[in-house]
Parts: sequence; C-alpha cells; structure tokens
Amino acid sequence: MKILLVDDERRIIEVLEAYLEREGYEIHSADNGIDALKKVKSVQPDLIILDLMLPDISGEEVCRLIRKESDVPILMLTAKSAEDNRINGIIIGADDYLTKPFSPREVVVRVQAIFRRVKKSEKVERLEFNGKKLAIDLVKKEVTINGHEITLTPIEYKLLTNMAINPGRVYSRMDLLEKIQDEGMFYEGYERSVDTHIKNLRKKIELESRQPEFILTVFGMGYKFGGVADAANTPV
Repeated sequence: MKILLVDDERRIIEVLEAYLEREGYEIHSADNGIDALKKVKSVQPDLIILDLMLPDISGEEVCRLIRKESDVPILMLTAKSAEDNRINGIIIGADDYLTKPFSPREVVVRVQAIFRRVKKSEKVERLEFNGKKLAIDLVKKEVTINGHEITLTPIEYKLLTNMAINPGRVYSRMDLLEKIQDEGMFYEGYERSVDTHIKNLRKKIELESRQPEFILTVFGMGYKFGGVADAANTPV
C-alpha cells in the first residue's frame, strides 16, 4: 500500500516515514501543495496524510482539489484544534483528523484503521435487499428503489451503506457519527444531527417513512438496518 506524506516539516516526514515503512507501507513525500497534487497523479497513493499548514496553498485547498478527482482516503494533520476547523476538515473530504502534537504510533493506528474500513467496504460490489427492492452498487455508488435511482447526499450514502453492510446490528447515534466522520471526531450536540440525516434518508428510501422497513429505530439505543439481504450480493 502506497502512502503520500504531505508536510513542510522535514522532521515529521522522517519520523512518520520510519514508523510507516516499519509496518510495510511504501512511502512517498511532498513538502508543499503543488508537489503534493503532482504526486497524487503520478504515484496514485492508497492513502494521503496531509498537513493543513503548507507554504504555498493550504491543505484545505489541496484536499478540495483531490476530492474533485479521487476518493483516496485522507488523514489530516494540523496544529489547529478549534472545533470549527475539525468539522470543516471533514466537510471538505477528510476521512480522519489528528491535531499536532501527536504520537507517531497513533498515526500508524489511524492509518491501519482507515485501511481496514476501506478493505471491509470492498468485500462486496453490490448489496440487494427485500427482493431487490433496495439495491446499492458499492462500485458506482448508486442506490435504487424498485429499479429507480435515487440521489443521496454523501452523508446519507455513508449512513445507508455502513448500516446495510451489517444488517441487524444496532448502532447508537455516536456509532453512526463515527461512521460519518471517522475516529476521534466527537462534538457536543453534533451527535443529534444524525437524527436529521436518518429522517431525510428515510424519506428517500422508504415507501412509508412512518413505517420503515429498512432504517429501523431501536428505542433508547439508536438505529438498525432491517432489510433482508438477497442471495445476489456479489463478492469482489
């Protein structure tokens, strides 16, 4: 697996490179945004560790530009610790977020966790439920109800796919928030926004949102996916 390290502090690059190479990863590096964008195209990394404070263009802008062309996982590094900065990093497309100073070992753990999530999501190409009433194409990222494609927001798609991959499992709001924003991204009050996303998702995939068959409420605990998987779910 190839990892692109983007940071203008040479010492950070050297330390992370040593730790990650020890785990068997192939490491490439860049110390500015322009070089990083070039290497994203030439190296085709499997994951990017991106510092937000770069000397030419901001890490946020680098992330936005990458997201226009690629869904490669991005782990952001920053000295900014304000809640708004962390939320903004996730909104523009980061998969995880670490605030400096950090432990190199924690970076390794975060990287491994991201790769596990990616590997898990790649186990199947297509999910079908309740006699193909609901179908999720995990390659094309398309969702259909009774053969008709529906449009979901990125958050709604993440909620649906993460729950559908594990039907019957009960997810608390915090569990689902982690799926949306990944590890370590907890904000006071933000947890309740999951209810709004669930409500909007139900309006799109349920024939009767007051009597849902796919996104079920487990009172006092959270939500679970109630669809019955068809035998056609296709392994990669």
